[in-house]
This record gives sequence, C-alpha cells and structure tokens, in this order.
Amino acid sequence: MGTDGGLRARKKRQTRQSISDVATRLFLERGYEPVTIAEIAAAAGVAKMTVTNYFPRKEDLVLDIAEEFVAMLARAAEARPAGEPVRDALRRRYAEAVARREALVGFAGAPFVRLLEDSPALSGRLRELFELREDALAAQLAAETPGNDLTARLVAAQLAGAYRVLFGEAFRLIRAGHDEEQVAEILAEAGTHAFDLLGKE
Repeated sequence: MGTDGGLRARKKRQTRQSISDVATRLFLERGYEPVTIAEIAAAAGVAKMTVTNYFPRKEDLVLDIAEEFVAMLARAAEARPAGEPVRDALRRRYAEAVARREALVGFAGAPFVRLLEDSPALSGRLRELFELREDALAAQLAAETPGNDLTARLVAAQLAGAYRVLFGEAFRLIRAGHDEEQVAEILAEAGTHAFDLLGKE
C-alpha cells in the first residue's frame, strides 16, 4: 500500500511538472496572455480541469515553485541553531542559493526573465509572492517571541526586502546579458554587502 501511495505521488508530481513545462514552452513561444488554459491542456494531453486542479491560478503555471518560494525564508529561520541571529541564517541561506544557482533567488534563462517582466499579470503575481514570503517570515519570528509582533514584522520586512532587491538584481544582470557564472559572482558579493547593511537581528 505504501508503494502504491508513493507511485501515485510521483505520478502526480510528474503530471504537474509536465503541465508546467508545456505551459512555459507555449508562453515563451507566444507570450503569456494569448495562451489559454484549454490550449495548455490540449498540448499536455490532459483535461482542462486537470490543469486547473494542479494550478488554480494561470500565473502559477509559470511560477510553479510558488509554495517553496513563499516558505523559503521562514524555513531558514525555523531551521537555524538556537541563539543564531536570523540575519545570519538568511545570509547563509542566500549564499547557498547563489552557489546552487537556485530559481528561488532569481536564476533563470533570459527568455524566462523577459516573460515574467513583460507580463503585468506575472509581474503582479511575483510581487504578491514576495509579500507572502515576508508575511511567512514575520509569522515565524512572531511565533518565536510572542507579544513582539511589531519587531517581527520590522525584521522580516528588512530581511525579505534584501532578498527582493537581490532577486531584482539577478533579473537585471540576466537581461543585460551576463552569463550564469557572472551573475553568481556578482550576486555573491551583492549578498554580502546587503546583509552587512542590516542589523544583527
């Protein structure tokens, strides 16, 4: 029974990824707005309802790591050793993400960056995800120090803001024609600078 459950879960992940890949290809070929859910379903060989079950929002066909994106900072804060300032944990997490060229901090191909930035719907959804990421971090910090919600929100705003600015810098560098290695080198230095500017908490 456990094996069957594992197979089903893997099949669901594969179906979800396949739909997202097909959708992204169509969006890159034709632009985000003109492509319909029905066209994506047909190209992926699934029912339209299957697409909407996996992706209730059309934008998340492109931003298919939304859940991981939103949870990234809160998870890093939660996993840090006792007594470690949250800034240090998020500095370390950023450096790891840059070293691994993670999409969560802005690594993407130039066509994908153009797709996101040139679509008002996708740009708006990305801004929303940044806000949700900040809220998730604030909630995590508030849970650690009950009764100090304002401080938690202020600290979260500063740290999430640094991630947001650095993400935008990654996109700027990619659109300017820098290759992945150059982007990683510049972002590693920019990340050090950003977190040095922030306070210890």
